[in-house]
Amino acid sequence: MAEKVKAKITLNRNQKKMIFYVLMMAYPVIQFCIFYIGVNLNSILLAFKEYEYGLSQGSITGYHWAGFSQFEKIFNMFSTEEVFKYAFINSFVAYAITTLASISLTIFFAYYVFKKKLFSRFFKVILFLPSVISSLVMSILFTSLAESVIPGILNELFGMEVNALLTDQSTRFGMIIFYSIWVSFGTNILLYNGSMTAIDVEIIEAAHMDGAEGFKEFIYIIFPLIFPTFTTLFVTGLAGVFTSQYNLHAIYGEMAHRDIYTIGYYLFVRVKVGTYADYTYLSAFGLLLTAIIMPVVLIVRWLMIKFGPNAN
Repeated sequence: MAEKVKAKITLNRNQKKMIFYVLMMAYPVIQFCIFYIGVNLNSILLAFKEYEYGLSQGSITGYHWAGFSQFEKIFNMFSTEEVFKYAFINSFVAYAITTLASISLTIFFAYYVFKKKLFSRFFKVILFLPSVISSLVMSILFTSLAESVIPGILNELFGMEVNALLTDQSTRFGMIIFYSIWVSFGTNILLYNGSMTAIDVEIIEAAHMDGAEGFKEFIYIIFPLIFPTFTTLFVTGLAGVFTSQYNLHAIYGEMAHRDIYTIGYYLFVRVKVGTYADYTYLSAFGLLLTAIIMPVVLIVRWLMIKFGPNAN
């Protein structure tokens, strides 16, 4: 009798554990199904619909199947709206420059911090501050510096008449790229530094015994071992070339000049201020961009894994 009661108690405990597990997992699974699968599936379907207002007798207001008409509308907009020319060029230029900064400056700063050189902890804190402070606060501070503080200092010290840097046509896009590099610097440094810290000390000591120190240590030991992290950041950056707005909305809101538009900023603003009718062609545009960038990302990732430095 006691064995039966004990077996029953054990079974009840297992059931409680299973119920607890199901309840804990149900919420994130439901969130994933609604806000990832559901939203993306709805966006794909919207690309093949159009929004009609039921003005005539018997017509119904809402979305109706329209085939590939939205894609045709997008291709017509490419040839008629000049903003797309700026947006595509700016997206690729911004990606190229920020990636170059990530390849060169970020990795070497991370290596400097990893080697615990002079003021390395100070640089680590200062460079990571933009990632800790609110993006709204950072954008306000940067706007104040670029619009009034820096031009005022140059005028007082050197007598230079400098326009507001975020307003002047010749400097505003460069300042946006500089700000994007600055605010992402700390996060990338921590990621690279974390990868470097995970390297076995014995590997580095063995390299030193073989004469690999300084730049040789970085080229032949450190970089090959952190290459998976480098590949991940490079590929994710490439995947976001059409979605990143490079902090344009944080600084300009919806009032950015058209010559500094990126594709990500265009999509963000149009979704924010658009109507139900705009969502259809924006969904088609997003689907088209995904079809363009997805094979590029997969090919680049395959090439980097196949031909990149081998950790072995």
